[in-house]
Amino acid sequence: MSRHSVTLIPGDGVGPEICDATVRVIEATGVKFDWDVQQAGENVMAEFGTPLPEHVLSSIRRNKVALKGPITTPIGTGFRSVNVALRLELDLFACLRPVKAYPGARNLRDDLDLIFVRENSEDIYTGVEFEEGSPDCLHLIDELSTLSGKKIRTDSGLSIKPISIFGTQRIVRYSLEYARRYGRRKVTLVHKANIMKHTDGLFLRVGREVAKDYPDIEFEDRIVDNMSMQLVLRPQEQDVMVLPNLYGDILSDLGAGMIGGLGLAPGANIGADVSVFEATHGSAPKYAGKNKVNPMAVMLSGVLMLRHLEEGEAADQLEGAIAAVIKSGRAVTYDMKVDRNDPDAVGTSQVADAIVDHMGAGA
Repeated sequence: MSRHSVTLIPGDGVGPEICDATVRVIEATGVKFDWDVQQAGENVMAEFGTPLPEHVLSSIRRNKVALKGPITTPIGTGFRSVNVALRLELDLFACLRPVKAYPGARNLRDDLDLIFVRENSEDIYTGVEFEEGSPDCLHLIDELSTLSGKKIRTDSGLSIKPISIFGTQRIVRYSLEYARRYGRRKVTLVHKANIMKHTDGLFLRVGREVAKDYPDIEFEDRIVDNMSMQLVLRPQEQDVMVLPNLYGDILSDLGAGMIGGLGLAPGANIGADVSVFEATHGSAPKYAGKNKVNPMAVMLSGVLMLRHLEEGEAADQLEGAIAAVIKSGRAVTYDMKVDRNDPDAVGTSQVADAIVDHMGAGA
């Protein structure tokens, strides 16, 4: 049996305890790991002067795969987000966010099984911004007003939205390859090309061209505001969705709300050479050390990691055990109870105990 070397970044806030619970259930599948534990976030600022030391990036590049807990972005460090910095430094261009309804969770409906593929490297989140009142901003406002023939108020701040042919080709191709690999039936490209004709319009045009190489996968497009409505009214008609960064961020959180919240929302950031698996939710520092927070989003991110490592049987085993615990409704955290003050809610560690016990019983 092969062993996998994986960088483990516990993070801060509730990160260490939910990562500990996740490592326990992943190892209970029988797959062997060599965990390369690396610290990042607020807890390393004093020692290294940055929440993301270079040796952490080197570890991920070396191992090719990382499992990461949530990280708080320290205020006033110059970092807009540690997560964004990771994606840019490692060119993790695809953000994979599954939305799957597990019976027993607070689902909008029980047949939800959607995949959001969010482009990670372009769009508004690239951080090309100009502060209101700054000389550069005023200069750019003047230039843009002249070039566009449209008056921009001088008290405006500016954000630039780049969408390239290269970035679009690789994210759409990734979504179609993912659909083919996992037997998904359709990919829907989400955009606002009716208004933003030279950015979203490019995304749509190039996406259609790439889709011609995948005649076995149904390909369609939807305007983002219409898709927001369709996800609530007819989500069963959707399958894989590929979106620019901002729309992907918003709609994947909408999807998480449809299955009971961020506690069940896993994620993966995929690059050509390396991949980082993490939950969608934040570090929740007020709950740190209280054995209270739902670890299932990171555990389900571990399921994605196992599949990425081609440990499909172990992934199915772990996902099945998580689903069984959710369905039983007993060993679950407060956020999965109808009444959040339910005295029968258990803690982070006890969720892991129940999942490990279920895998042992099924062995």
